[in-house]
Amino acid sequence: MTAETNWLKWAIRLQALAQTGLAYSKDVYDMERFEEIRQIAAEMLLEPSGLSLERVEELFCNEAGYQTPKLDTRAAIIEGHKILLVQERDGLWSLPGGWCDVDQSTMDNTIKEVREEAGLDVEVLRLVAVLDKTKSNPSRSAYHVTKLFYLCRSLGGQFQANSETIASAYFALDDLPALALMKNTADQIALCFEAHQAEHWETRFE
Repeated sequence: MTAETNWLKWAIRLQALAQTGLAYSKDVYDMERFEEIRQIAAEMLLEPSGLSLERVEELFCNEAGYQTPKLDTRAAIIEGHKILLVQERDGLWSLPGGWCDVDQSTMDNTIKEVREEAGLDVEVLRLVAVLDKTKSNPSRSAYHVTKLFYLCRSLGGQFQANSETIASAYFALDDLPALALMKNTADQIALCFEAHQAEHWETRFE
């Protein structure tokens, strides 16, 4: 583990401890100390992230209550030997998906995200994998993220450019475009193909 990775890990841990302290402490002086620890954790992220202090605080210090991992859901829609990807405004491609909304189950959230990003209605067939982003994706994150990949079947619909995605297309595993690696990797997409081809599938998890 590199020094930079350790730095991020320590900052995330300090933020989590401070947030828990703010949620459960009653003493005003303890609250002040936890606020200070949270501020220090945010400042620790300034150089590694390249963001402004205001942006780090917005992303990193705006939650209350006991801190838990965030959930990210992704839909694998395979037709023939190709899988559906959507192109985001930065030009990179990903499986349709996103953060799980607080009023949605992970399955319902997957259906919603596909409709919003790819213009399709889908049926969820099986849970392919539950993966830890820090173990499976190369990009850094200020939050611990659990990623859920669902195999889905298209029921129809049509893509329209929107605020999040500018194109959609089907790709073969050996001809993938430039991927948004913070959202999905070639290995994760390969796992979805494996689940699609399997008669019986055991959900992968870590």
